Amino acid sequence: MSRPVLFVTRELPPQAQKRLDALTDVEVRQSKSTKAISRSDLLDGVATVDGLLCMLSDKIDEELLSAANPLLKVISTCSVGYDHVDTELVKRRGLPLGYTPDVLTDATADTTVLLALMASRRAKEALCIVHEGRGGFSLSTGLGTQFTNKTLGIVGFGRIGRATVERLAPFGFSKIMYTSRRPLHDEAKLNAQHVPLPQLLAEADLICICCPLTSETTNMFNKDTFSLMKSTAIVVNTARGAIVNQDDLLHALENGQIAAAGLDVTVPEPLPADHPLVKHPRCVVLPHIGSATEETRNAMANLAIDNALAGIFDQPLKAEVE
Repeated sequence: MSRPVLFVTRELPPQAQKRLDALTDVEVRQSKSTKAISRSDLLDGVATVDGLLCMLSDKIDEELLSAANPLLKVISTCSVGYDHVDTELVKRRGLPLGYTPDVLTDATADTTVLLALMASRRAKEALCIVHEGRGGFSLSTGLGTQFTNKTLGIVGFGRIGRATVERLAPFGFSKIMYTSRRPLHDEAKLNAQHVPLPQLLAEADLICICCPLTSETTNMFNKDTFSLMKSTAIVVNTARGAIVNQDDLLHALENGQIAAAGLDVTVPEPLPADHPLVKHPRCVVLPHIGSATEETRNAMANLAIDNALAGIFDQPLKAEVE
């Protein structure tokens, strides 16, 4: 009897890849590349498989499901976000959709803090000085700002938003504000206050975007929202690139509407090296490293494998999108 087939669209982190290579109850077909699989290879790859383990860069839409094996049993994405998946279509097809929540909370919150510190202390400009062999100690140039007695604003107060507050609170913020669909019952534990978005934008010195990408949050940060901010405000986005209108962000930086920005997510990814935001001295851009630790990426990949195998063998998924 032939074994069921699992198609994996990318090389996995070393520990998870070793586990994948050792599987004997399924036949593994895999794109052994660290780069995103081509669309044509993806469509060809799903034609005769029982399970699909995909990445955030793999668009799961009507075209793909039409090309897929009619007997496809599960889709498992190695990501906490699933805006690359047409969830309604997948649901109508009767396919369970696995994802990887919880395991990347700490790493992403750490990256949010990293970007906040880099932006506030003008680290990008300082590194350029070092690399160019110029400058030195100065009492009056290259001055950044610190978080003592400032206001922290968190847009999206889920797991990552809370973890970000836990890390940033010791820096001495005098006030912590957040937005979410409704006030949270345990907000007092984090000394946080639920406020409307316009108030947060107007009062926060550091604004961290930690919300999911939805129809409501797409393009949420635009010329109108930037116009509400302090000229000294710093904006950090470790959520999804499409939440921020990048043209409007550039305009806000160039016209002094805000002081600085830190981006781990962009549209597209990666941004071209000559993109104005990449070149801007007060914008730090990272290549989507939010979950890029050995511990987290292996945990994500292992959970994605667990979900894929569970679906193939008609078992409940460990983490399924409802």
